Amino acid sequence: MAKPNWDNRTLFHGDNLDFMRAMNSNTVDLIATDPPFNKGRDFHATPDSLAQGASFQDRWSWEKDVHQEWVDQITDDHPNVMNVIEGSRLSYGDDIGAFLCFMGVRLLAMKRVLKDTGSIYLHCDPTASHYLKELMDSIFGKKNFINEIIWCYASGGVSRKYFGKKHDTIFMYSKSKSYKFNTQYRPYSEGTLQRGLTDYKKKMNKKYELKKEGAVMNDWWTDIAPLLSPTMYERTGYPTQKPLALYGRIIEASSNKGDIVFDPFAGCATTCVAAEKLGRKWVGIDIWDKAYEVVVGRIKKECYLDEIDKERKDILLSEGTIICQTELPKRTDGGDIAAPFLRVKEIVKEPEGKKMSRAEMVEYLIKQHGAKCQGCDRMFDDQRYLELDHNTPRADGGINHISNRILLCSPCNKLKSNILTLSGLRRENKKLQYMVD
Repeated sequence: MAKPNWDNRTLFHGDNLDFMRAMNSNTVDLIATDPPFNKGRDFHATPDSLAQGASFQDRWSWEKDVHQEWVDQITDDHPNVMNVIEGSRLSYGDDIGAFLCFMGVRLLAMKRVLKDTGSIYLHCDPTASHYLKELMDSIFGKKNFINEIIWCYASGGVSRKYFGKKHDTIFMYSKSKSYKFNTQYRPYSEGTLQRGLTDYKKKMNKKYELKKEGAVMNDWWTDIAPLLSPTMYERTGYPTQKPLALYGRIIEASSNKGDIVFDPFAGCATTCVAAEKLGRKWVGIDIWDKAYEVVVGRIKKECYLDEIDKERKDILLSEGTIICQTELPKRTDGGDIAAPFLRVKEIVKEPEGKKMSRAEMVEYLIKQHGAKCQGCDRMFDDQRYLELDHNTPRADGGINHISNRILLCSPCNKLKSNILTLSGLRRENKKLQYMVD
């Protein structure tokens, strides 16, 4: 198990993808995060609030917001994920495709840094929850889906044209079947209390005695209101701030004291503050310039008000306890970025030099061999019929460098899959009599 290559109570300032790629693998116990929702509008903090100046754009464009490097990485190493992205893009538009590409490359990084005993809670709303569910199934595996939590609340206005939209969705996934979970309880309803008391008196049997902890918590939460009216003490003015009680429940359920909690979209630091109050270690990332100032202010205020031990309170109120880091940490775990099923016993490094994009590789191979499928030797009059693949599959340690690249027609690429080498594909084509004479 790799050790964290950062200190407890660190807030990284910058693009979360860069920092996640620089974090050691298998180092965090819980990810609880509230990313953009693809709502198609801009968000701004309340003027004259602690979060004054905070804003972010929740609009997405394939041309402006998607980096080719993301597309190449997902296409090469995670084809099932790219199938979800491309399918949604073709069916529902470039905006949802761009949003899923942005989230996909980051969720892949989150999975890598998560311990095998860890879990992730992804907060979203009906705007994109159904798309994100499919994306997370492709990344974490549908068998590792645990809960779709519905957080119900009653605030704001209502409409006479539709039912009031008063809930968010939180997806919970694990990385394996050995994830941590601490059962959470809620108070019994008045009806349950009355029935339980009556049954207990009638039967005089402990089987009918209600538990002192309360009723086991379901996957719909109605007892946590937004709690963020202008007069509430925890309100910072951040445009999408969530209540501490919400993330406190998540942290209590899926981590233990001393565990590491991670939020790559830290914002006004609700996850970080909740983790600190509950005795967990934490690390966060945000691109907002005032994020560090807010997390310091919130933790000092919350921990001053909270009944934590005096020694820890003194530490938190001292300067330099909370770290703001703008430089990427140095990996000490070998730097493996591949998905688990792509890991090999011996890591082969790519040759030195400029890394070519997939488009540049296709152009280079066309110049070398023409528009020819190297699996069946057929020539095509249009390079669109050819697909870029690996000579030695990634599953066998094949690298993404041009030295391990080939062009195949679609039937050959499907036959080759991620199992055969090029020579194996050609042997199979000869058996099936698919080779050009």
